[in-house]
Amino acid sequence: LSDDTGSEASNSTLPLREIEPDPEQPRKRFDDDALLALADSIRHNGVLSPILVAREGGRYTIIAGERRWQASKAAGLKKVPVRIKEVDDDQALELALIENIQRSDLNPIEEAYGYRRLMERRSMTQAEVAQAVSKGRSTVANALRLLDLPEEAQQLLFEEKITAGHARAILSVPTAEGRLSLTQKIIDNGLNVREAENLARLMSGKKDSSASASREPMPAVYKSVAKTLRETLKTNVRVKSSKGKNKIEIEFKDEEDLRRLFSELVGE
Repeated sequence: LSDDTGSEASNSTLPLREIEPDPEQPRKRFDDDALLALADSIRHNGVLSPILVAREGGRYTIIAGERRWQASKAAGLKKVPVRIKEVDDDQALELALIENIQRSDLNPIEEAYGYRRLMERRSMTQAEVAQAVSKGRSTVANALRLLDLPEEAQQLLFEEKITAGHARAILSVPTAEGRLSLTQKIIDNGLNVREAENLARLMSGKKDSSASASREPMPAVYKSVAKTLRETLKTNVRVKSSKGKNKIEIEFKDEEDLRRLFSELVGE
């Protein structure tokens, strides 16, 4: 993590008890197995990269490196190497978010809330946030849209019980009630992303609305003619009408049956 904010930073060693996590840290979820593996590595090799902290009175708040801090505690360390940086709360949040995004450590919901906090706390636009974290503006916009999910879906995404693909399918449903209903169906039925997308289209009325709007009642004479032809030709006959075009469908079994129908129709 570069020190390009203009503030001084110094290397030191601090007791673990004097360091505490930042409550505004974007990252909230840590993989237990990965923490144990890191703790084992630290136990044998020590903390190779200093934890970046900010001084607050007599204590130090983690800007970047909470996973190393937790693993160091699990490894039984009493002191850890740190890099002390003089920053304000907003700079600390920005640094923590950038550090985690660059390491791809954030869950999609954590990332979205991190972007929103940057926008609220530092009055940044989406474009400014995108530039700060070296992401495309559309990436930031799509992440922020996840915050329109029902709370239940946000929690499931946070717990990695659904994917971002599921989330996009849920968001394609126009009503809050529909989104909540689809979320529940995904969990109850174990739907994959493709199945969730198909169900979302049905719930949005995208499949049937155009067909039902263009379909008109079939005239009685069409049904009468189809019935007469079925009786005369002794086979299934359908009269169909779609988008202003009409057609007759006559079924036949094989070549011999086709010749029979031909004779009936042309009078030979």
